[in-house]
Amino acid sequence: MEPCPWCLGFDLYRHYHDTEWGVPLRDDQALFELLMLEGAQAGLSWSTVLNKREHYRVVFDHFDPEKIARYDDRKIAKLLADPGIIRNRLKIAATISNAKAYLRLKKDGHVFTDFMWQFVDNTPIQNARQSMHEIPAKTPESDALSKELAQAGFKFVGSTICYAFMQASGMVNDHLVTCPRHAQVQAV
Repeated sequence: MEPCPWCLGFDLYRHYHDTEWGVPLRDDQALFELLMLEGAQAGLSWSTVLNKREHYRVVFDHFDPEKIARYDDRKIAKLLADPGIIRNRLKIAATISNAKAYLRLKKDGHVFTDFMWQFVDNTPIQNARQSMHEIPAKTPESDALSKELAQAGFKFVGSTICYAFMQASGMVNDHLVTCPRHAQVQAV
């Protein structure tokens, strides 16, 4: 059996594929981090984000929404000057805005994990894809998630970003059936 072809040729991709991608993630802060990183990746390769992920965790206070929501102009200027992250003003502003949206959801009684997982009825969708060509960029579920997140005030949460998030967080098992991780993730 061969792993998903997208993870070949880059050790960090392979490690990510073999240990994280597609494994059901049900931790509020980890889901928030992943959603923020998926948004930061928009228009870039995921390898760019993976290479910078550890530094992101440090400079974004381990993606603690309470801390991020309080970022001021001085902190934003410091982030924009940091070559260890993707220095895009809109993406940085979106992360701060998203932290505030996250806190509003929490204040309104939502558990972020439950909010996110409701779009797959709290059960991972088990696809049986034979090739990368069968994997869509978005689905009706990612459309619905994107719409609800946008209505809640989140930014950089288009349907394509949401589908990548759903794949990465294990809401969707899109490992190819020829990949050993398909069955492993399915069994989790």
